[in-house]
This record gives sequence, C-alpha cells and structure tokens, in this order.
Amino acid sequence: MDKKKNQVIVVGGGLAGLISSICLQRTGIQACLIEKKQYPFHRVCGEYISKEVAPFLKRLNLYPEHLNPSELTHFNLSDIKGNVAKVDLPLGGFGVSRYAFDEFLYEKALECGVEIFTNTEVTDIQFKNDVFTVHLKTGNSLQAEFVINAYGKRSKLDKEFNRNFIKKRSPFMGVKYHAKVDFPKDVIGLYNFKGGYCGVSHVEGNTVNICYLTKRENLKKHKSIADMEKEFLFENPILKEIFEGSVFLFDKPEVINEISFEQKSTIENHMLMTGDTAGLITPLCGNGMAMAIHSGYLASCSIIKFYNSSENRRKKIETDYRKNWEKNFSNRLWVGRKTQNLFGNQFRSSLAIKFVKAFPLLAKKLIQQTHGEVF
Repeated sequence: MDKKKNQVIVVGGGLAGLISSICLQRTGIQACLIEKKQYPFHRVCGEYISKEVAPFLKRLNLYPEHLNPSELTHFNLSDIKGNVAKVDLPLGGFGVSRYAFDEFLYEKALECGVEIFTNTEVTDIQFKNDVFTVHLKTGNSLQAEFVINAYGKRSKLDKEFNRNFIKKRSPFMGVKYHAKVDFPKDVIGLYNFKGGYCGVSHVEGNTVNICYLTKRENLKKHKSIADMEKEFLFENPILKEIFEGSVFLFDKPEVINEISFEQKSTIENHMLMTGDTAGLITPLCGNGMAMAIHSGYLASCSIIKFYNSSENRRKKIETDYRKNWEKNFSNRLWVGRKTQNLFGNQFRSSLAIKFVKAFPLLAKKLIQQTHGEVF
C-alpha cells in the first residue's frame, strides 16, 4: 500500500461499509474499503432485516435472492415464564445470515471496482490540512479526502477518538448460535429470561439463528456459557425446549462483550459514522441491519451530492448527513432505549405481554416506531 490519496476510505466491511462503498463506486467516486477480517465470517447479530430496505436492495441488484432468505411475517413475544403474545409484523422482514449476506455484498463491491483490503486493521485516523491519514496495524498508512467509519458496535478506534460512550462500561454481552431446530419459518420470536432476552428466527438453508443479550454478571457466576444458559435462559420453558432440541452448527458460540446502547455522535472529527458505529438500536427492536444498510446509503448520498461543490463542501456533506441521520434514526433509537426497560424482568415483561394481547394495534404501532419507511 502506498500513500496515494483516495477519494473515500471506508473503515469496516459490514453492511453499512459495503453499501456505502458500492454506492460511491457506482457513481464514479473511488472507494477504498478496509476490513480487519477475511470474508466470509460470522457476526453476533439477530440476522433479521425489515423489508423497508428490500426495494432499495432490489433496485441496486443487491437483494440476496439466490440465498432464498426466510420470509418473516409474525412476531411472538414471551415473558420469563413462557406466556406468549403474538402479533403480525407491520412490514414483515427477511432472515439471512451475515456470513452469507456480507460475502455476497463483498463480491458485489469487488465487481464494481471497490478497492478492498481484508485482514487489515486500522489503528488510528488523523485529520490535518483537509486530508485524512488512516494508520494501519502493519505500520503503513493511507490518505483520503473523506472517511466513512462503519466498524461496528465497539472498537479500539472508539478509544482513540475519545468517544463519550466508550468511557462508560456497559453491562451487556451478546451471544449467537446457528442451529437446526424445529421452529416456525415465518416467525421471529423474542423470549425473555432474567436479565436478558433471546431472539429466534430462520435465516437461509433451514438454519435458525439464536441470538441473545444478557448481563455479563450472569456469566461471572458460572464456569461456562452453557451453565449460565441452564440457570437463566432455561427458566423460560420456550427457550429450554429450543435449546434442548437444537443441533448447534458452531463449535462454540459467537460472543461480543460490552454492547452499549448509549447515544453516539454521527460526526467525529469530520468522519461520517454509520451503522452501529453511529448508534446501536436495542436488539429487541430487531432492526439494526436495516438501519445499517440505510445509514450507509445516506452517508454515500451526502458525499455524492456535494462532492463537486466549489465552496464548503465538507461542511455541506457533514450537515446534510447529520440532518438525514437524525430524521431517519434518532426517534427509533430513543424508542428502543425506552422499550428496553420492559424486558429481562418478570414483572415488566408480563406487563408487556398483557399490553400486546389487549392492544394489538397499539403494539403494531410501537413496532412501527422502531422501523422506517420503505425507500
């Protein structure tokens, strides 16, 4: 790698990073994407995508039709004791693994000419004299006119940038499995247990994603994740049946620590933050993948719109992106943070079940508050 000045460097090759780099490249703005892992790989993720993004993906020939994603039309919610409320999903969604979908988008990015470096870690990014210098773990560096950060929920870069949310320890951890298990193909289930909740739904290939959020202190009380699951998750009879009936496809689960739902900034030292890097919606709202896709698109649109401006183009890009991000996502994240308090507790989760059963139309409206408009 040399120090040639790129037009845009995208840090992180998840959904937001891949979408933004593809959109930029297809409009003639050279994108360079840096991903610290090698495709394909698994991520801790609920792997449900709201259909609000389906028309956009299809217009750009980025919808993974060949993977035969599951069609998810119903939502089941249970309290800790296994009492269930059911509601139809207003828009519906589809299920597809990050392992397969990210690799598909990676191939699409290569196909349109995005320069991609995998197995490459960014250690710091500096901005000086209107140019970004992106420092790599190898000791090399790259330069760019613009940087889009799409490196996910939590990174060493957040400490380098001294972001406010990283200063607070988060009590949450996420755990994900893929399994073969008898579970309805059109349902996304959200099942409470003490201190957390677990999402269950089909992805492609008759595979079921099982992904849960819990408190790290629950694990500290046990020698293993399996022991923790038996005490906490198995208290919910639905989860006990799912876990005991599963043939797990991973040698060990995927795990991520210190998941934070604190507010984050959308612009950091002139860098555009996208996807979970800009704000993480609580998993119970199940819409992080759609938000990542949409925010990656918005970041690329702001750069494309003002790239050739003769005056104040950087300020225009930042202002436009911040405005559009707030318009599309700030209310969703607020609703998610408030709704989070209803879960992981028997009393509050039971109230949620009673609410959904008594007021299904209001429950649908609440779900709509965590989802966006079709675009």
